[in-house]
Amino acid sequence: MTYDYDLIAIGAGSGGLSVVERAAEYGKKCAVVEAKKLGGTCVNIGCVPKKVMWFGAHIAEALRDAPDFGFHVKQEGLDWGKLVRQREQYIGNITTWYQGYMADKGVEVLQGWGSLVDAHTVEVAGKTYTAETIVLAPGGQPLIPNETENAELGITSDGFFALTQQPKKVAVIGSGYIAVELAGVFQALGTQTTLVSRKDLVLRGFDDMIRETLTQAMLTSGIQKAYHFKVKKLESMTDGTICIHSDDGQQLGGFDQVVWAVGRETLVEPLKLENAGLSVNGKGFIEVDARHQTAVENIYAIGDVTGQPQLTPVAIRAGRYLAERLYNHKPNLVLDLHAVPTVIFSHPPVGTVGLAEHEARAQFGSDQVKVYTSVFTPMRYAFTEHQIKTALKLVVCGEEERVVGIHIVGDGADEMLQGFAVALQMGATKADLDATIAIHPSSAEELVTMR
Repeated sequence: MTYDYDLIAIGAGSGGLSVVERAAEYGKKCAVVEAKKLGGTCVNIGCVPKKVMWFGAHIAEALRDAPDFGFHVKQEGLDWGKLVRQREQYIGNITTWYQGYMADKGVEVLQGWGSLVDAHTVEVAGKTYTAETIVLAPGGQPLIPNETENAELGITSDGFFALTQQPKKVAVIGSGYIAVELAGVFQALGTQTTLVSRKDLVLRGFDDMIRETLTQAMLTSGIQKAYHFKVKKLESMTDGTICIHSDDGQQLGGFDQVVWAVGRETLVEPLKLENAGLSVNGKGFIEVDARHQTAVENIYAIGDVTGQPQLTPVAIRAGRYLAERLYNHKPNLVLDLHAVPTVIFSHPPVGTVGLAEHEARAQFGSDQVKVYTSVFTPMRYAFTEHQIKTALKLVVCGEEERVVGIHIVGDGADEMLQGFAVALQMGATKADLDATIAIHPSSAEELVTMR
């Protein structure tokens, strides 16, 4: 049978763009479907704009601490609008580049929501297109809890990036990585910020050292925290502010904005999976095998929709490997997810790879696990008013003390982790780290000098 394309990817985010790019390099005729902007969440309303705001927040913190280094700095406030305009121009340059790059590769961009007609047919904006292979990479969107009364009064991370004016007082509801990232940016840029959480510590599931250290650092930075607060409803007040009510009668008020950061959901509904004989599992994900193949032989799924780590590099690697398997004679190339490094761009940042201490003890047994830790005030904060700690932990296993987890909280964690992740991936032992000459003075040297 003759098809319009060799491959169609639904979703022009990190995963979809990666698979069509690599497939096109191998001479395949490809199309990518996108309802919004090329680049998906990461480029437009995720990683990239978040990092711009994070850098702005770091500059604000440097200005805050400048007098402690002897500088006489006169601050006249933040032009939030200018920061946003610069950010959006930067993103616009990226999306414009993507348009040209896809055209140069010969990849057609189909604008609109993509849905399955059958196993080989996709409908976009009322037109149908056929392909030998279809890749589902629609990504996800932020959650707003249906059970909360007047939940629509709050915004999500999407709404955060739509703000053209800086709010004076905000509440961020949640305690995961998006919540701590947004709260840190708001607070550093001068917005009075409250983190509303059901838990005592942020980042459930991460190593306890990370959770404890970052929670304390956020409080030290001035973020207010409402503990054990289960949100029941939001209420719009006569003065234009928003009040938050808990299910046990507590109230928090006076907020210009309330931001929901309670998770994300997959964008599977527009796909009309049932038309191709597919469905989602109990968690809302499309199940795939190790080669990202779905229950339908010619349909694959990559990225957030699969339930794998919701990280841009994971989706990119999945897309490239899929194209390599299909079109470059590498059928056994599979994604290794046993030790995915990740960074949370909080204040200070968090870097982690491998197993948390509690995970290692559960997997190998407590008697096989040993931890090495170091907690200190880095030179950056040695004589500043704001004393922000850095904390590092190595989790090792067995007599050879193979490194199975590395966890860092502190300035530079985002940059130092990548190299140490290579060491863990290669099976480094504590002795290997000990044998490495330290770089002094640095925070990273602690990882090769722990005793």
